Amino acid sequence: MKIKKEEVEHIADLARIDLTEPEKKQMAKELTKILDWVDQLAKVETKEIGVGLKADLSNVWGEDQIQPFAETKSLVDSFPEKEDRHLRVKGIK
Repeated sequence: MKIKKEEVEHIADLARIDLTEPEKKQMAKELTKILDWVDQLAKVETKEIGVGLKADLSNVWGEDQIQPFAETKSLVDSFPEKEDRHLRVKGIK
């Protein structure tokens, strides 16, 4: 399958990527190679290949346990800005 430069321009526009003319040509070549490779993979016969896990796996569930941190008071006391037991940090912009 041959990818045209116009298709690369459309994809780049959707992805909001600015490409130069040489980059568009190169991208068209690379995408064509990728799609050709995918076509080759699609032709491989896979009916006899088993898919799935061979190991006997199961979820392991446990009870949640609260383990208080022994040094909470000293940690809070040493923090520069605090309010009661809450630590004040800079906001994310």
